[in-house]
Amino acid sequence: MTRLELHCDEALLPGGFARSVAIRVEDGTIVAVAPDADPAPGVRRLPGLTLPGLPNLHSHLFQRGMAGLSERRGASEDSFWTWREVMYRFLDRLDPDDVAAIAAQAMVEMLEGGFTALAEFHYLHHDRDGRPYADIAEMAGAVAAAAAETGIGLTLLPVLYRYGNFGGAPAVHGQRRFLNNRDAYLRLVEGAERAVAALPDAHVGIAPHSLRAVALDDLPWLAGLRPQAPVHIHVAEQTREVEDALAIAGRRPVALLMDTVAVDSRWCLIHATHLDDGEREAMARSGAVAGLCPITEANLGDGIFDGVRYREAGGRIGVGSDSNVEIGAGGELRLLEYSQRLRDRRRALWAQEGVSAGTRLWRDACAGGAQACGRAIGAIALGHRADLVTLAAAHPALVAKGGDLALDSALFAAPALPVAQVHVGGEQLVTDGRHRARERVEARYAAVMRRLLA
Repeated sequence: MTRLELHCDEALLPGGFARSVAIRVEDGTIVAVAPDADPAPGVRRLPGLTLPGLPNLHSHLFQRGMAGLSERRGASEDSFWTWREVMYRFLDRLDPDDVAAIAAQAMVEMLEGGFTALAEFHYLHHDRDGRPYADIAEMAGAVAAAAAETGIGLTLLPVLYRYGNFGGAPAVHGQRRFLNNRDAYLRLVEGAERAVAALPDAHVGIAPHSLRAVALDDLPWLAGLRPQAPVHIHVAEQTREVEDALAIAGRRPVALLMDTVAVDSRWCLIHATHLDDGEREAMARSGAVAGLCPITEANLGDGIFDGVRYREAGGRIGVGSDSNVEIGAGGELRLLEYSQRLRDRRRALWAQEGVSAGTRLWRDACAGGAQACGRAIGAIALGHRADLVTLAAAHPALVAKGGDLALDSALFAAPALPVAQVHVGGEQLVTDGRHRARERVEARYAAVMRRLLA
């Protein structure tokens, strides 16, 4: 058994901010939390404000390598659908070693940016010609290897992708590396479970890519494969998806999903940007998490999720870095709040009486992200993994501030979250804002990108 004693100057606990907090960790799990405790001799000190690490509930790791490649407009109007063609051309070049290198780089940036756990929505499965590798989960193994190298907590979500659009439309050429039937998908899930078996506290979930990429009768089958595992799905990201669902299936996407399968707290509905009032209320009642990716949604021009009304209805949210065009926990939360302000022309919309906007955003995203990952994370509390993000007390935005003021300032008054230290499962991975493997990982990533973009 490994034991660790930590002492935080200040920490965000489930009951609020507390000072002089002693934390005892055994085998990566918090077994004691004591506020107002004197620091014991030789204990590891965490100066500044310590927060529960934020889970990143949605990512496509390989897309970090294509960041910045799609910011040009062709002859036609640019949209998600034209961006997708750039993505198809990029992924055509990748082999498993490339994916491992790009994934490790993205994970390092996630950890340095305040994310301590990842739910990876993994749909790049096969070789360049679309044929499965000898091990159908070889690409999943590349993701698991990157997690082992970087130390990030992992929920791996192998994706079922069968069709090109609603109604069983054929997949296009650029999707050939994603495709599996049910039998192949079951082998893929089993292979993913083997791939993550050696990682500490790793989980495997289930992920139908979207309503347009699977058959409706696949959904209850998928939900029953691993009855305790999280289930993630893209839904209602773009207005065209809503229009296609209405034209082909006669229902809006979220309504169609809920008519087809029992959506409950196991589910994470990624984006869910375009909801009508009934869909929003039903989704909130279901206990599902809305998986919001504000930076990617802005980059792709998807639209603005109605977080204010959803939260008022009791809905749960978390955030993810999705396309990884920019990676940072603070940036996702800041843009989530600012998008609501821009739409409603009001301020501090995530705040409530006695709790500031920044603190409530962090708490809500931790709780929703933990639920979506299916892991005991996202809180500095007994039985939870010791995933901790300590902010730099000397950062100009945080000087002379504590509690709500410090967290609000970290989110809204600093260019990026001012991370000093990061622990995952009690293991220190980031010191003075830099991941311990950054130089090695960055060098390998640079070599891969020079070859891919030559």
